[in-house]
Amino acid sequence: MSTTQKARELGIDLSEQTAGYLNLCIRSGNQLITSGHTSDLTGVLGKGVSVEQGYEAAKDCAQKILRSVYNTHGTLDNLKVVKLLGCVYSAPDFTDQHLVINGASDLLHELFGKDGDGYHARSALGFAALPTGAAVEIEAIFEIKS
Repeated sequence: MSTTQKARELGIDLSEQTAGYLNLCIRSGNQLITSGHTSDLTGVLGKGVSVEQGYEAAKDCAQKILRSVYNTHGTLDNLKVVKLLGCVYSAPDFTDQHLVINGASDLLHELFGKDGDGYHARSALGFAALPTGAAVEIEAIFEIKS
């Protein structure tokens, strides 16, 4: 089964997007580079937002990224996940950003394979604030394999 088919089976929205102020995903050579995609969930991790809620918010970001990649490239097939940058709106003493961003990584592992094209580099960082109060923001880089 293709990656695009798997994404659809998981209920990931790949419908057409309308252009916005910034490009959500741009192709440069054999790479697809996304802008930061924010979660619908707002709030501060470690201060009212749990790690489990943050995990789901990161998964939400990954689904939005996949939609943008699909809209730019026309498919999710023949891609390799290269890098994720995960930003977490964090209380000063919150140190589980990596567990939050696992929500995105786990979804990409499920789609692209943990031991294959989904095995990616990643950073998970805490921030004092994110745009619109989003709990999570993630950007990604994909390689076009063929």
